[in-house]
Parts: sequence; structure tokens; C-alpha cells
Amino acid sequence: MAAAAEPGARGWLGGVSPRSGSPTSSPELGAGSRSRSGPGSGPGSGPERSGARPPGPAAPSHSFRKVTLTKPTFCHLCSDFIWGLAGILCDVCNFMSHEKCLKHVKTPCTSVAPSLVRVPVAHCFGPRGLYKRRFCSVCRKGLEALGLRCEVCELHVHPDCVPFACSDCRQCHQDGHREHDAHLHHWREGTLPSGARCELCRKTCGSSDVPAGVRCEWCGVQAHSVCSAALAPECTFGRLRTLVLPPACVRLLSRNFSKMHCFRIPEIAVPEPGDGEDSADGSVPAGPGREVGAPESGKQTLKIFDGSDAMQRNHFRTVTVPHLARSQEVLEAALRAYYIPEDPQGFQLQALPTPAQLGDTVAAGKAWSAGPAEEEGGRAAPQAWVLRALPRTQEILKIYPAWLKVGVAYVSIRVTPQSTARSVVLEVLPLLGRQAEGVAGFQLVEVLMGSRQVQRTVLADEEPLLDRLREIRQMSLRQMSQTRFYVAESRVLAPRVSLFVGGLPPGLSPQEYRSLLDEAVASKAALVTVSHVYSAQGAVVLDVACFAEAERLYMLVRDTAVRGRPLTALVLPEVLHTKLAPDCRPLLVFVNPRSGGLKGRDLLCSFRKLLNPHQVFELTNGGPLPGFHVFSRVPSFRVLVCGGDGTVGWVLAALEDMRHRLACPQPAVAILPLGTGNDLGRVLRWGAGYSGEDPFSVLLSVDEADAVLVDRWTILLDAHEAAGGEDSEAEAEPPKIVQMSNYCGIGIDAELSLDFHQAREEEPGKFTSRFHNKGVYVRVGLQKISHSRGLHRALRLQVEQQEVELPSIEGLIFINIPSWGSGADLWGSDSDSRFEKPRMDDGLLEVVGVTGVVHMGQVQSGLRSGIRIAQGSYFRVTLLKATPVQVDGEPWVQAPGHLIISAVGPKVHMLRKAKQKPRKAGPPKDARADGALAPKGDPK
Repeated sequence: MAAAAEPGARGWLGGVSPRSGSPTSSPELGAGSRSRSGPGSGPGSGPERSGARPPGPAAPSHSFRKVTLTKPTFCHLCSDFIWGLAGILCDVCNFMSHEKCLKHVKTPCTSVAPSLVRVPVAHCFGPRGLYKRRFCSVCRKGLEALGLRCEVCELHVHPDCVPFACSDCRQCHQDGHREHDAHLHHWREGTLPSGARCELCRKTCGSSDVPAGVRCEWCGVQAHSVCSAALAPECTFGRLRTLVLPPACVRLLSRNFSKMHCFRIPEIAVPEPGDGEDSADGSVPAGPGREVGAPESGKQTLKIFDGSDAMQRNHFRTVTVPHLARSQEVLEAALRAYYIPEDPQGFQLQALPTPAQLGDTVAAGKAWSAGPAEEEGGRAAPQAWVLRALPRTQEILKIYPAWLKVGVAYVSIRVTPQSTARSVVLEVLPLLGRQAEGVAGFQLVEVLMGSRQVQRTVLADEEPLLDRLREIRQMSLRQMSQTRFYVAESRVLAPRVSLFVGGLPPGLSPQEYRSLLDEAVASKAALVTVSHVYSAQGAVVLDVACFAEAERLYMLVRDTAVRGRPLTALVLPEVLHTKLAPDCRPLLVFVNPRSGGLKGRDLLCSFRKLLNPHQVFELTNGGPLPGFHVFSRVPSFRVLVCGGDGTVGWVLAALEDMRHRLACPQPAVAILPLGTGNDLGRVLRWGAGYSGEDPFSVLLSVDEADAVLVDRWTILLDAHEAAGGEDSEAEAEPPKIVQMSNYCGIGIDAELSLDFHQAREEEPGKFTSRFHNKGVYVRVGLQKISHSRGLHRALRLQVEQQEVELPSIEGLIFINIPSWGSGADLWGSDSDSRFEKPRMDDGLLEVVGVTGVVHMGQVQSGLRSGIRIAQGSYFRVTLLKATPVQVDGEPWVQAPGHLIISAVGPKVHMLRKAKQKPRKAGPPKDARADGALAPKGDPK
């Protein structure tokens, strides 16, 4: 399991006992024994461990027993095959071990894992998918059927194991707390490939058969769980350290917002386990050699509920026990099913009340009777039971010091019926050495560490703590094991939430945008200010000084449309640029999930895991503007665009508009080509298209790429009514400006692009592969093979104020790069004394003509080149009738009028992939990300 480091603790010193003050501990199990090695009762019971290194010998707290193996089995510690018929198995979490390896086990049992998390951070679960060679972090079994994965870390779980998963995701930003002393490793178990090598001993530490070995989810260091304790605790972010945005340099007050909102991840409804699925098998997972299917002869399957909340939701787990099982055996099986490590003597099973018994307190609270499966009077025992905790007159409770700078991880105190939240704080402060500051400056905070959301509640000073614990257990015993209490400073945190609102009408003033928002969502002027206005893009950034108002605005804006356009709302973090290291040049990543046959979705997940998710933006959710706004004060950064030529042009246009607002006005841009043509990506050596390469290697290539200059061209479209009106296919439009990097086509090539675009809009589900897309292009071209427009009679061309006579052509193309139509060299390589040798940074465009579809096919086959017409830096095209036009792959029908093409503004800095391969550094590729494992069977 993974654990994040608590900044308030300078190394682990153990828990302080209320009597002796000595560190808590638990006995170490010997091989072949069968007993629970966890400590005493109380929420969060179990030895503490540092997030920087694995737990010590006392930490595992497994319930081991010797079992007979009936199929090939591997050790979860050393990953070697277990020879013979005997192995050591944990009855709770299915950890399997050699008997000789038992004394070296450091991995904690799932039952105590919540108590070992230092900073609880919720996970972001995506849609269900089929993840091969991945293991559930709760029950340690393989994900053979549909499972869930976190979009931010490497956690994988079965759907019915989600409620028991630890809230141990990566901490990617500061949430208003005090700063970290250092960034420590964030270990995750069982995500290593079979060929992974330990950083310390250099032996194999991974396996594709069992979850073995650990890996830091920030730097990628891999090791055996035993060896990782000898590694330096500080994490340096590994080979990608110059590209990663450090968590200490990002601030986001995420109160009232889920992690899905914070990371701008679309929320997908994931059904809760047990919703109407009475037949679902929620039993404790079986270990190797003792699989549980349908009840065997002489056994019965019982439904177990863990509290009132589970009964209301009909959420249960099942256990299979012999018909003649003693009550103690059934009770232990029920506790194992809910991963509760406490002493069974403190619990009992009560019969699930029927609707007729709800008013009968005696029948409803009847406990499990010892003996066979029949109760007194010959009645059959119920098949559904409620697991309840027995009343307690006192408890030993762990109190954590939150972000206080103290030398202990927690303190243990005794809670009695007289204990209140205030008295507990009063008792804890001397143990933490903070008694001189007074109880008025502190408060007791209850934290529910759910796998999907971490909820914090400040307890009232007079809240009876023992009654509060009883209420939580009555509601859910599982919830009790995931609840912990913190003593925190009661300083008032000044709320400040940045909300990006897009989709507004462009060209308005700040006052007009404010009035528009007041009318649409009734924003409160005293709490909301407009901090940034992007009038050209129709977007604003709001600073909200109240968490509740920020949440209200966020939810309301997402369901609001202004002038027929739906609005976009995003929660944006703040980058603390002054804390960035001098050599840090973080990478801003834009991904178009619709490009490349939907490969963009997998790349989104991979880059979120390899980098900080706050630096990865999905272009279909607000466009590129939110990303540039977040990075506006970063002194030096680079950009990676994952998409086709149209996507690259979109980002470059946004960069041009934002240039004067950026502290780094000329960030270099790299391309991961996901489109069909990908001509700019080909020229810059990024390849013809993405075909599943390792995302980690892609980032290494970006880090080592060389910066080059590429011309950017401005096209002014000034349409007017045609004189005759007969041949007009489009109405006049107001003048507008578009940007161009690759090429501009007029005539037949734009017509083919337009037909392809319309076909894709009609049936987008069919355009999921580059091969299919090119096939559609060929089919559309064959339909136009005999088409003749006489384009040279439908337009006039001026180059540098000089009229140019056009030959008989069907297409006129202005090219800026030596690649057109998926890699074809339209200009050709022959020397010509009339023209200079083309370069993409020479400030010149080449004008080429094609005679039709056959000519275009010959050019793309390398048999011919285009007809060279002109070369220059200023062009004026007069369209005499409506004509198809395309710029960088984006087609439309342009009304009669003028097109003026000129080089305006600075050149754009692009990244060209280095010819030599990146240095071999870091872990193997499949150890860093599972982006190539696309989810399958997504139930939509």
C-alpha cells in the first residue's frame, strides 16, 4: 500500500502511550501460526509508519495461517514460485508467502492500511475497464473482470473493493496547510512489470503473476519492499524532474470540491457495489488453493451488513461458513469480510430485522446464538445478519497532530463518557508540547478517509466524544475504521477559489461580463470579483472569497447557457512560481481526447500519472486558455500538444493571443501527433502518428528536443456579396482573421477536406483509426476524379503587389512546411533559379498548383510534384465565387471576396525531436504508466 508523508512529522518517532510514553508495538508472527497480529481496539488502531519508507516488522498485522496449495502459486514478497503443497496465507488480504519469507514481510494488511496513511487524499476513479496484469490493491487478486483505476495514481481495485480502498492517492498540491519540509517517496505496491530491477540490490523485484515490489509514483524508483527501507526517503522526481510541476509549488483550496473537480476530470457515474445486486458475491476474497464459488455441501452463505447505512442502501458482503460453524467462527469471518482488525470480543452479530420486526426491538436486536444452524424452537437461522459493536464504557483513541511541527506521529488517550472534544484537546496539547499556547487556539477535527472523498468535520467543544464514536459505529463499522481525529490550529483560513468561466459572448467589457454573470447565476458582488477578462475568447476568471459560494457558482455555471451557448466552469490552481527551482521548466500538456482513434483518453491518464495532474489539460473542457492562465506567471515552461494539425493550430492561436500576458512569452511547443495528416509533426521528427509508444519515452524526448523557429502566417478573410449572385454558395461574412502554420488550400484539396469533415461529423464513431480515415479520403477523392471547376478562372492572385497569371489548375496551395497531405513534398526537391530553397523559418510562402485529384494522388505517391507558381511574403487572393478553403486541415466554404496572407507577429518556437535516442535512464517503460492498456468493455 502507499502512504504519503506528513509534513508535520520530522521522521517517525512512534505513537505515545498515555501511561508510559513509549512507542506502540505489536508482536511479530512466527511461521505457521494463526492469530491476528494487530494491536488493541480503537479507530485507526495499528502501528504507524512513515510515508518515506515501508513499515517496520510490527506493521504488517496480517492474520496468517498455513494452507494447502492446489494450483501453482507465487510468493508476494520475493515473487518466486512456492514449491511444495504448503504456503502461508493471510485470511484477510490474501497475502501469500513462503514460510522462510514470513519474517521479512513489510507490506501491511488491508485491515490496518487506513491507519498507516499519513495524509489522506481521495482517489479519482474513472470508468470500468479491463486492465490486464493488474492487481486489486485491497484483496490482492488479479483484475480478471472489469475493474476500476485511479486517474491520478496507480491504484487498481475491483468495484466491490472500492469502499475498502485507502485514501492514499498522490498529494499534488497544497491545500492551505503549512509547507512540506521535503518531498518524500510515495510508494505503491504491485505495479511493476516482470523485468523490473530493484534500485538497491539490482535483482528482479516485479512480477506479472502476483503484486510484488514497490514503486515511487513520482520518481519511478523500483525496489523490493524490504530494500526500499534502505533508500533515501527524499524523492527527487527522477528523470522527469525538470518537467514535473512540484506539489509544493501548487496551491489549491479544495474545500467543498472533489478531486475530480480539482483535476478537471469528467465525472462518470460509477454504480455503488451492492446497488440492487442481491446476488453479487461480496465475500472476503479467497486465497490460492481455497477458491469460493457456490456453497459446498455442508456450507451456507450469509449476508453481512456493517451498520444502519448498509441496511438502508442494501450494501452487504457475503461469507461462506459451515452449517455447524460456531458463533465465534462466523463473527471472525464477518470481521474479515469488512477488513476490521479489532478483537472479535467487542462485536456481535444481530439478525437482520424484517419489516414486521422493525417495531420489535427484542427480535430486531437478537444476537447470533451459538450452536448449529437452527435456533430455538426449530426455526431456521436467518441468512442475513448485522455486524454490531458492543457498548464500550471507554476507548483508547489515537489523536493525530495534523500539520503541527511536533516530533510524534500521534498520541493515544483514554476516552470516557465524560470526555468532550475540548477536554481531549486539553489533554493532548501537553503530550505534543503545545500546552503554552492555550486550548482556545486549537480544535478537534473528525476526518472520514473515504476512497472517493475525504470529509473533514470540526467538532463542537462540548461534543461527547464517546457518544460520537458510538454513532459512527452504529452507522457503519467500516466507516469507523476509516475515521481519524486530528488536533489542528483553529486559525481562520482565508477562502480564495479561482473559477474559470468560458463560453461567454466575446468582445464584452469587464462590466458587461459582470452584469451578464449576475443575471445568469446571481453571483454575490461582495464575495465574487472578476480578476481576469479574456474578451477575445469570451472567458473570465472569478476570485471567490467563500467556499460555499464557489461551490454554488461552479455547479450552477455548468448547467447554464448564455445566448444559446453552454458555459464551462473549471476550478483552477495557483502556481507558486517563486518556489520553482532555477532548473525547473515544467511541461504544460494539452490533450485532445477525440484525436487519434480515441488514444487521447489513454494519454490523458498516463500523463496525469507521470506528471502532476495540474499541468495536464483536456482541450474539450475549456480549450487551451485555462492552461495558459494557470502557467501565466511561470518564468520558463514548455508545451506539449497531443492532437492533429488542427489541434496544434488551435493551441498556437491561443498562445499568440496570450503571449503578452505570459511571464514566458515564447514557450517552445512539442507535438505528439494524433491526427490523420500530422504534417507539422512529421517535419519536426515526431513521426507520422502516435502508435502506442511509451508515454515516459515521449516525455524524455520532449525534454531533450531542440528548439527551432517556424513562421506563423495571418490570413484576413474579407468576404462580400458576389456581383452576379448565381454562383454564390455562401452568404457574406464579416471580416475575420485566422492563423496558419502549415498550409492554406483553395479549391480541390479543400473540397476533399470539407467532404471528409462532414462525413466525420455525421458518424464520428466510425473515425477511430488513421487507416480508416485515409480510406475515406481515397473514397471521397475518387468521387471527385472527373470534377472540373476551372479554379484559375474563379480567382485572381497577387504576390508582393504583382499580378500573377495562373495556369490551368483545380487547386491552389500556399505551403509553409515541406510536408503536405500526410507527408508529401508538394514543392519538390529540384533546384530552381527562380526561387529560393524553402525553409519553414525564412519568412516566405511557396505557392503551388495541382490540376486535379489524379495529380494530387501522384504527388502523394512521390511520382510528381506540384506546379510551382510563386514565392513571397505577402499575397492577395480575390475569389470571384464561393470556393472551398482549408487552413491547416480545417475546411469551410468561403464567400466571394479577398484573402490576404501575410507574415505578422513573431515566429513561433517549436521543439524538434533530437535525432539521437534519449539516454537510457529510469525504469522500464511499462513500469511508469499503463497508458497503453486501454479500458475495454466500458459500460456506457
